Amino acid sequence: MAAITIAETRAIEAAALAAGWTEERLLDLAGDRLGRAIGRYFPKPGTVVGYLGKGHNAGDALVALRILRDEFGWRIRTRNAYPLEQCAPLTRKKWQELGVASPLDQAPGSHDLETPLVLLDGLLGSGTSGALRAPLVQLVGEMAALRQHAGARVAAVDLPSGIDPDSGRIFPDTVIADVTFMIGNAKRGLLYGHAAAATGALAFVPVEPLTATRPGEIELISPQTLDCGKAPRPFDFHKGMAGRVSILAGSESYTGAAVLAATGALRGGGGLVTLFVPTSARETIAAKCPPEIIIRGFHDPRELLDCRSDSLVVGCGLGEMPETMHEGLLSLISNSPAPAVLDADALNLIAKSCKVEIFRENHLITPHPGEFARLAPDLRDLPREEAARRFADRVPATLLLKGCRTIVTRQGQPLWCNSTGTPGMATGGQGDLLAGVIGARLAIGDSTVDAAALGAWLCGRAAEVALNQENLSEESLTPSDVLHFLGAAFRDWKTSGR
Repeated sequence: MAAITIAETRAIEAAALAAGWTEERLLDLAGDRLGRAIGRYFPKPGTVVGYLGKGHNAGDALVALRILRDEFGWRIRTRNAYPLEQCAPLTRKKWQELGVASPLDQAPGSHDLETPLVLLDGLLGSGTSGALRAPLVQLVGEMAALRQHAGARVAAVDLPSGIDPDSGRIFPDTVIADVTFMIGNAKRGLLYGHAAAATGALAFVPVEPLTATRPGEIELISPQTLDCGKAPRPFDFHKGMAGRVSILAGSESYTGAAVLAATGALRGGGGLVTLFVPTSARETIAAKCPPEIIIRGFHDPRELLDCRSDSLVVGCGLGEMPETMHEGLLSLISNSPAPAVLDADALNLIAKSCKVEIFRENHLITPHPGEFARLAPDLRDLPREEAARRFADRVPATLLLKGCRTIVTRQGQPLWCNSTGTPGMATGGQGDLLAGVIGARLAIGDSTVDAAALGAWLCGRAAEVALNQENLSEESLTPSDVLHFLGAAFRDWKTSGR
């Protein structure tokens, strides 16, 4: 499902109207789906304040407010930018149907509102462009102050007011959202990495009459757009069918990386997880691992070539390896036929050895921006989307480029952009966990693109679910917390619950 431009959005809306849909039916459907999506994303009801403009974007928000109040138990308030008589007729009708006595005439007092506090940005829709003007600027500042000082979360309706939906340009006074609920289709500009500071996480709200089904050059990773990983396991499923994951990771200095990668593979569904660690670190790492993981020491990475593996994960926490190990590691990467996740120090060795030509079709590489710059120094100054595309055209491997908007791609494929995640994931070890989860998906038979996309989504979603717990925060979130909620993330994927 392609991420589309605003011109394409308008054409789809016109086609829906020509097919017999009325503006009101479309608005009611979009608002209903929006309200349910918000209610699932914020599972604990509190107070939601709708910040409303005068167009149909505000109408969507008004319908969503009614759903949140009547079906999810939220207390609702509104803060209107314009007098009701200046609003679009359909928006006025939805205001009357909501049945709120009157909008707030000043900023809500955070101490008087039941928490959690969510601010719903329905000021502007996709039909406007350019920097915001009064009275919207004042309300955006008010939302920002509540977000900064009162713990409010901001949810944008379709797009954060003030951003350009085609280019992702963030104009002055743009709303800064924690999550953006894109209605009907992913908006192309919102998927770009430079837009993430305003959009936050991305959620897709399906509205079938308004949804483009054709593939495109840039697409959203979400359970509504991908089908992999949803089928239940057959009742006679056994560990051999789940696959054997072999992980070469860890060192005396980085024992935790090996443990996180192996536990990620275990929680990601691997049937039999074997962790190969340097012999000198074996006892230390074994003491930290769950009992379900098999621990083996190695002297030479080529020892893994003699083991049966349905997937490999190579590189997490290997650190500065002795030169005697370099040849063996490169040989393992070159000669193993199993699909392989190449991460961290495996990528650093490849970059240092100038061996980028080593990458094969069965490889899935997972660099963070620094590792990517070492692999492709000539691309370091390009926008990450263009750099990812150019790199994928050079090599046959699948690329997962980490970042706040993780990208997955390979030759001949779209740029797939992840929709989940939180700034709380800015902690060492998250990448090791991700590598293990992807390794498990490869072992069960997912393609490299599907495994990378699903793994990125699951880890991001597990972090989001973790932060809904009262005892966790962005500052305190750890990879171990994310591990704990991978099961909930799998359920959300299978049921399109996010």
